[in-house]
Amino acid sequence: MSMATNRAAAAAQSNNIPLGITLMVITTFVFAVQDGLSRHLASEYNVMMVVMIRYWFFAAFVIALAKRHAGGLRAAARTSQPVLQIFRGLLLAAEICVMIVAFTILGLVESHAVFTCYPLLVAALSGPVLGESVGWRRWAAIGVGFIGVLIILQPGMSVFDPAAVIPLVAAAMFAVYGLLTRYVGRKDKTATSFFWTGVTGSVAMTATGLWYWEPMITSDWLIMGCLCITGVTGHWLLIRCYEVAEASAVQPFAYLQLVFAAIIGISAFGETVRPNVAIGAALIVAAGLFTFWRERQKGRAR
Repeated sequence: MSMATNRAAAAAQSNNIPLGITLMVITTFVFAVQDGLSRHLASEYNVMMVVMIRYWFFAAFVIALAKRHAGGLRAAARTSQPVLQIFRGLLLAAEICVMIVAFTILGLVESHAVFTCYPLLVAALSGPVLGESVGWRRWAAIGVGFIGVLIILQPGMSVFDPAAVIPLVAAAMFAVYGLLTRYVGRKDKTATSFFWTGVTGSVAMTATGLWYWEPMITSDWLIMGCLCITGVTGHWLLIRCYEVAEASAVQPFAYLQLVFAAIIGISAFGETVRPNVAIGAALIVAAGLFTFWRERQKGRAR
């Protein structure tokens, strides 16, 4: 086989879109299950403790991955941006805690419906934070998405619950985390950012979570084990997904997590889907899909 043929085969293998889509669908299901398990445990035990144990397994997974790469842990930890990397890790750990609190107060359906707006926040903030250009079409999509958020939150209603803002705060935190990840990615490798995310979060959650330790019954330890396994499995699947296919091709399918989370929320926790939540979520997803489509078009043009 010629060198050109080898390169073509490698390129085809690295952009296997059907496999990438399949992996993304499985990933969203695994993460939705993880959220359901988190909702159950956080309703019985302190959120800090639950997230701390989850991070222990996540950090072990990150360290194991780092050891397999050339240079090992030292190469993975090497960065010229330690302050930003640490801040990213702390921000993600805090976001996870905030989102799990939202699960316990609002449920999976409503929390995910609002949180789904985070790609629109990334698009809106990419200009001032990363210096990227945002055209009028994307601004229009962002506006439509936030109309969807307002429909869900119903801020003008007399029965407005301030707790409904909690997943919006989590979405904003996750959007900033995503932007910082892209920013540090200009100098650091993905493996380095992943290493700092897991280790920093684990250290921070251990420092806070140990103060909230509670005895856990045996059946809940089994659920905690499943939570840790789904967390590690989900991250591994996501890594594989982005290894085999372009992010722009598979990212729209990440919205299926909202569908899976809604199914789990309704079937396992007796949640309901209010009409305003369904309408608002549909607007947010449509706006997000349009944003991804515009990014892909611009990428092809470049």
